[in-house]
Amino acid sequence: MALKKINEKKYSIPTRLIYGQSPTFAWDYSHHVIPPVTTSSTFSLGSAQRGAKGFAEFSLPPDPSHAPIYIYDRMGEPTADMLQHVLATAEEQESAVVFASGMAAVQAAVCFALNPGSEIISHKTVYGCTYSLFTNHLSRLGIKIHFCDLTDPQSFIPLVNENTRILFLESPANPSLELINTPVVVDRLSQINAKRPESRKILSVFDNTFSTPYCQRPGKYGVDIIVHSLTKGLGGFGTVMGGAIISRQEFHERLILFRKDFGSILPPLNVWHILVYGVPTLALRIPKQQAGALQVAQFLESHPLVGKVHYPGLPSFPQYDLAQKLLRDYDNNFAPGIMVYFTLKGSDPEHSKSAGERMMNYLADNAYAITLAVSLGQLRTLIEHPASMSHVGYPAAEQIAMGIDPGGIRLAVGIENPTDIIADLNAALEHACSLG
Repeated sequence: MALKKINEKKYSIPTRLIYGQSPTFAWDYSHHVIPPVTTSSTFSLGSAQRGAKGFAEFSLPPDPSHAPIYIYDRMGEPTADMLQHVLATAEEQESAVVFASGMAAVQAAVCFALNPGSEIISHKTVYGCTYSLFTNHLSRLGIKIHFCDLTDPQSFIPLVNENTRILFLESPANPSLELINTPVVVDRLSQINAKRPESRKILSVFDNTFSTPYCQRPGKYGVDIIVHSLTKGLGGFGTVMGGAIISRQEFHERLILFRKDFGSILPPLNVWHILVYGVPTLALRIPKQQAGALQVAQFLESHPLVGKVHYPGLPSFPQYDLAQKLLRDYDNNFAPGIMVYFTLKGSDPEHSKSAGERMMNYLADNAYAITLAVSLGQLRTLIEHPASMSHVGYPAAEQIAMGIDPGGIRLAVGIENPTDIIADLNAALEHACSLG
């Protein structure tokens, strides 16, 4: 039975996230309703000549004239190729490369482009492990890191010099949810790059994990490299880890070679879960979760014991107009996402932090619809304290300057009935604040 030759681009992206490429050149699975999975670590080459051809082609873009020659799992395998295709579709980009975890993808996204003496400019508020990678590891290798407040699109310009190689953006920022005006920042960067030789051009790297491609696709503004933790919203179920870099085709070969040599591959069974369960349900899960997030945020904003609430879907959000512009789903509807960040009222940050700890301890022991755990984008609502958990890599003395409130609480809303989440939150707030 021949594969149907269908132009998938005639169909909407949510539908294409379910069906993937038709036909796929990875293998013929025309009799399978669900893509199969292969777990072979190595592949029979058939002849020395075919093996040589495979080694010559493995990092190149797919050649539609023939199926790929698979050699060794670390160099590429069919299930991962199918996921890479659908991830590129999700971000409306040309190419994707999957990795063992989100941090493996972050590492590759910056390191593949660095040379001795290179410098990175980063937004001041990023995921705690990204901050640790920059300050504890890359800095020891002679890579200089500069942090600035990219909510001011001009802030990075004085830091640019001939060694600058990466501009790292994360928006909405983890955990504060502050937004970067991505089109303006990329435009400023393009003006700088126009005066630099090709070897000195600065690449923009954007962590889009919080929003997922459902809520925003920064590549349309000219961002070079988009990074995702597939463990989060794109995986969706909290069962496997993974990461991805999505970009233009020009970076594909170098990223595949980087993954081969550093070995940070995504195992085929993890790939399969994300391909079959995670990405196809993205357009079902995120709308339900963000509808719940709005209700939860509205409840928190009205609660007398809550100091401040940050959620891009609230009119009180400091960058609400920018959120309306940037955060858009595939049908151009406002898509503020699933993350809520809030603090409790207190006389000072330490008092707020202490009340927040009491609240989360109460939830850990008593809540049914909220789980005290790091991560996000799962079916279950998760709550954590960034200053002591996900962002503990930031020195305590620097957290406030870097946008990490010592009393801040991060809530990743799941698919539960919002009234149940709110009931658990209300009980925990009353308990935490009744103790002073």
